[in-house]
Amino acid sequence: MLQEIFFVGLVIGFIYYEIFGISPGGVIAPAYFVLYIDQPFKIVITILISLIVWYLIKLLSDHFIVFGRRRLLIALLLGFTLKVIIMGFIQPIAAFNFDLQSIGYIIPGLIANEYGRQGILPTVSSIGIVMVLTYLVVVII
Repeated sequence: MLQEIFFVGLVIGFIYYEIFGISPGGVIAPAYFVLYIDQPFKIVITILISLIVWYLIKLLSDHFIVFGRRRLLIALLLGFTLKVIIMGFIQPIAAFNFDLQSIGYIIPGLIANEYGRQGILPTVSSIGIVMVLTYLVVVII
């Protein structure tokens, strides 16, 4: 079932991009979101982390040349670093009762990179549309 979800997610994401010209947060983000559709808090945390990464990249771009592959690499590294910080330092605090796990280490960075290219609202809405379409097709199959 895992392969079917990723295959369908990639196909629908590609078709969506070809029709509307808006990337659904990277090629694999909607398929990963489908895997966690029953855990919406993880999806929300992933979006929040990607927003933090996007903001940090905006701050860095004021002082450094950040574009293209360099921006993608910085986004991936920042997303990875934030995930490690949350899992290693914030989550283990006993008084902290929320599960702050995001989806994957790379997904927030991929999404943040797309924010920089096409904006937050188009990216998040296209992720949601492709995720729902992928889920519906997988359920039908």
